[in-house]
Amino acid sequence: METVHLIVGLGNPGAEYARTRHNAGFLLVEKLAARWKCEWSNERKFNARMAKAAPAGRKVLLCEPQTFMNLSGETVGALTEFYQIPLGQVMVAVDDADLPLGGIRLRPGGSSGGHHGLESIEQHLGTREFARLRIGIGRKDAARQITGHVLGRFEATETGLLEKVLDRASGQIDCWLEAGLQKAMSQFNGVIDPNNE
Repeated sequence: METVHLIVGLGNPGAEYARTRHNAGFLLVEKLAARWKCEWSNERKFNARMAKAAPAGRKVLLCEPQTFMNLSGETVGALTEFYQIPLGQVMVAVDDADLPLGGIRLRPGGSSGGHHGLESIEQHLGTREFARLRIGIGRKDAARQITGHVLGRFEATETGLLEKVLDRASGQIDCWLEAGLQKAMSQFNGVIDPNNE
């Protein structure tokens, strides 16, 4: 069977959550779909929005679970099983309040950091060993209680930087597909200086 890469963007479905910080993963896979000129369809069997792409001749599935964030693993588990996708070819894009806006960090595995979407995927895959691309959304005044911030929309002053971040993260995924995880991490991880780009 032809090898498939799965790129999952995490977020919450529905208009009220569109373009909120918690939906940074959705924003990234939507950026990739536009870049790779592929169409979205609703896949009821997986409870997901899916798009099939072939960047540089590679078979790639883009996915937005429609389960709500905390149940994302149901979709990811079903897809990896159905398509027999090796864990090394799974990438999950997720928002991260511990990274500043402008920051991206790709890792081969590790802790969920309290992110319920990642926790759900770890539970359904039975491992933490899958790549996760964290997209920084920052915190308001270093507050620990961040629900309102996370579920809030990006401010007008942040949209320019957000677009640069999504462009950079898209480039990182291209690099991952072509040259592997280590190169993608060393070339792209970091924080964009909004004054210097």
